Amino acid sequence: MIEAIRHGLQDGGFKVSVSQLCRWFAVPRRTVYYRPTKAAPKVKPELATPIKEMIEQEPSFGYRAVAGLLSMNKNTVQRVFQLMGWQVRKRAIGRRPRIEALPSVAISPDEPWATDLCRIWSGRDGWLTLALVIDCCTRQLLGWHLSRSGKASTAVAALEQALITRYGTLGRVRKPFLLRSDNGLVFTSRSYTAMVRGYGLKQEFITPHCPQQNGMVERVIRTLKEQCAHRHRFESQQHASRVIGDWIQFYNHRRPHQALGMKTPAEAYALAA
Repeated sequence: MIEAIRHGLQDGGFKVSVSQLCRWFAVPRRTVYYRPTKAAPKVKPELATPIKEMIEQEPSFGYRAVAGLLSMNKNTVQRVFQLMGWQVRKRAIGRRPRIEALPSVAISPDEPWATDLCRIWSGRDGWLTLALVIDCCTRQLLGWHLSRSGKASTAVAALEQALITRYGTLGRVRKPFLLRSDNGLVFTSRSYTAMVRGYGLKQEFITPHCPQQNGMVERVIRTLKEQCAHRHRFESQQHASRVIGDWIQFYNHRRPHQALGMKTPAEAYALAA
């Protein structure tokens, strides 16, 4: 810019030094005289090709997940992302007033579980309700159920599947633990609360209008929608159930998590058990 201004002034008959222009525009002289000495770094095809194939298959994966699935160094993958322009811009995080609450940290399996509901479009079968149950320690999706009904029976089916997955059978648990949820009508209904008590669990409700207190299951719902539901055009409930079931299997047994030291939920549970 300084050089362009200087040449323009010279064409008009005014002779001004570079130093004087730098003082006028508050620009360091080294900026004007700087010339890059190194060529732009190049990415080796043997690194870029598998990374590109992975993010084309799963556009929502970050560099840590890609590195874990390809067994590559995460810093190398991040550098390739930067050089190739494959990084996704993060959404701006606005400031919202929140009710202060003590953090809840799960240090061992079954301490606690969390559950929530979301809606999935299934084409000719319309909107479906998906209930999920997650272990907050291992991030393992233990139970899920997809149905046309948004009633308590959907959440009950997901919780019963979670109990069978973890303990192999239905029955009262030997060591009571917390089951966290929001304050929705499903989770506060008589039938659901009675069923939870019958299995020996204790319900824990988050503060109203504070979904971050149930952030574990809220985040996995977002991941499921980004990496599964929004990438398929479901034709029916049966189609949606098959695809979601395959994705949950992949999530539990193949997808690495940064919070788990780049281990899968199944590996984290095997180490903690």
